[in-house]
Amino acid sequence: MPRPAVDARAPLAAPIASVARVASALTTRALEALAVVATLASLVFFALRLLPGDPARLVLGDEASAADLARVRATLHLDEPLWTQYGRFLRGLATLDLGDSFRRPGTSAMAQVGHALVPTSELALVAVAVGAVSGVAAAVLASGPWLPPRGRRWIEQGLVAVAAAPLVAFAPLLTWVLAARLRLVPLPGDPDAGLSGLLFAGVLLAIPLGAHVGRIARAALAEVARAPFLSVASAKGGSPLRVWCLHGLPPVVGPIVTVVATQLGALLGGAVVLERMFERRGLGTLILEAYSTRDLPVLEGAVVASGLLFVAAQALGTLVHLAVDPRARAGR
Repeated sequence: MPRPAVDARAPLAAPIASVARVASALTTRALEALAVVATLASLVFFALRLLPGDPARLVLGDEASAADLARVRATLHLDEPLWTQYGRFLRGLATLDLGDSFRRPGTSAMAQVGHALVPTSELALVAVAVGAVSGVAAAVLASGPWLPPRGRRWIEQGLVAVAAAPLVAFAPLLTWVLAARLRLVPLPGDPDAGLSGLLFAGVLLAIPLGAHVGRIARAALAEVARAPFLSVASAKGGSPLRVWCLHGLPPVVGPIVTVVATQLGALLGGAVVLERMFERRGLGTLILEAYSTRDLPVLEGAVVASGLLFVAAQALGTLVHLAVDPRARAGR
């Protein structure tokens, strides 16, 4: 009896399909990111043009003459029709050239945004790292057999309470106790604090993120607590900590990465509040200063840069999720 023909391409079908699904997901994410950034930029442009106040008068002062005001408006292209200004804005956004700052003529608006973006990015990276590690640690502590049920409930209730507390509720109190009274850490806004000041500010910003990560990770670990592979790992002689860290955590990395990426918007908002609260140099301080002075190019660039940070974090979260979770690559 003749053997059935074997298709040599069959073993390659599954990897090719997986790569195609990943490429489709990344393409969709890229198009969504472009749409979000374009919408945000357009909303910022039209909203700022509708705000009361004359940017030319803010540049020259209240005592400026009508001729000087007209000259500045022409220089800043504020005398052109709104749609002409919008087209100029889109071209500048595509080339990362929104013109000079209104308040600091001769200084590129995007250069100011770039300088402010560095400390904000550093603060966000520290907060993400500390929040993710502390949240996962709290979830593992509340999931393993090393604590009695009452201890686990205390951790879970603490995570819920911290996640519900706004940053402005505990950041000033912790700063007053640790920096002003006990002098264990430097003030977060001290320009001479260096790395220690950055770490303390990042820890303050990471507290709500860590609580959210801990809640999601705790719920995900509860779903795999009775999984057969954990029982097998324990039967082979693995310690409880080893079983939970090496076998329990990998299946729940996907939800953890997702919650970190989705919480980045709140994290950036918290960075704005923290920078303004402690007078730290960064994107948040720049946005508020540009808003108060109607420095439109700087304000537009700073807001769009914040949106790009958020979109980039979402894309990175998607990549990590696809890399660590085979179910995501399989489309399930």
